[in-house]
Amino acid sequence: MAIIVEHEKRRHEILGKSLDLFIEEGYENVTFQKIADRCGITRTTLYIYFKNKQEIFVSSIKELTDKLEEQLKEIIFQKDLSAADCLKKFVCHILDQCESYKRFFKILLVYLIQIQKTGVDAGKRVDRRVLKLRHMLNIIIIRGKETGEFKDVPIKQTTDILYTLLESGVFRLAVEGRKDIEDTRRIVNLMVDSLRVD
Repeated sequence: MAIIVEHEKRRHEILGKSLDLFIEEGYENVTFQKIADRCGITRTTLYIYFKNKQEIFVSSIKELTDKLEEQLKEIIFQKDLSAADCLKKFVCHILDQCESYKRFFKILLVYLIQIQKTGVDAGKRVDRRVLKLRHMLNIIIIRGKETGEFKDVPIKQTTDILYTLLESGVFRLAVEGRKDIEDTRRIVNLMVDSLRVD
């Protein structure tokens, strides 16, 4: 009797186990064979799903960010939240996830530096991954302005400030090695409160 393989399920399992391995050992130290071993499959089977280690790494980042985007959409659509509370919860959820994956951000930083050295524009790659995030920030700010909860602030610049605060939090975790980013949360809360109509 033939064994039925659920390819999409196996693909997700590979990405989850690979992400754990990248976090544990760092991008440079992970090999295709180590990924296959961690997943309990052969290299040949792994090649059915992915061409190389880089594709697995990039796919695991995409899966992680897609999951985060779904969680953020749930926050946006909570009707019982004011725009200010929604914005605080939204940004703080991102910061919480950054703290949970702080070792991952160190690995991601090394990876981005490596691909930058090959002539790839790492900034463009990052921008593509965060475009939806910035759009969701815009939605919340627009909602706050339309309901009269927020002052008539420039949307793009307000989003830029919030995004810069998020970048600062990631930098503090990945580069400075901070254990938490409570100070970033406090600044976000102050910034959001400053948007409120008095």
